[in-house]
Amino acid sequence: MAAKPCLAALAALALAGAPSAQAHHSRAMFDTAKTVELTGEVSRFQWNNPHCYIQLRVTAAGGQQREYSIEMGAPMHLQGRGWTPRTLKAGDQVRVTIYPLRNGDPGGEMSSITTMDGRQLGRTR
Repeated sequence: MAAKPCLAALAALALAGAPSAQAHHSRAMFDTAKTVELTGEVSRFQWNNPHCYIQLRVTAAGGQQREYSIEMGAPMHLQGRGWTPRTLKAGDQVRVTIYPLRNGDPGGEMSSITTMDGRQLGRTR
């Protein structure tokens, strides 16, 4: 019977020395050496774990619309920077700077966001 407490103590010690996971995924899918500026209409603001997202409808010069999925930080990090689930709502017009997806799909990681009246919203990371 004494072996079980010893095994439990050894397991606890082994886990205590293991490095903690700082992130659940890499940012490798984003081209952080390049930024893209988008102006469009928020179609949806998703306030959920593990990341918040903005779905942004952008109209190109020819009138064609494209929807971008823009990743942000976790709600707890955004809240500490002044964001709430109501910071953005469908229909809001914004100017967004993103680190684009490397594969060319319409999306990326948020760098900055400004309302059309010039108000800079809180940092996202």
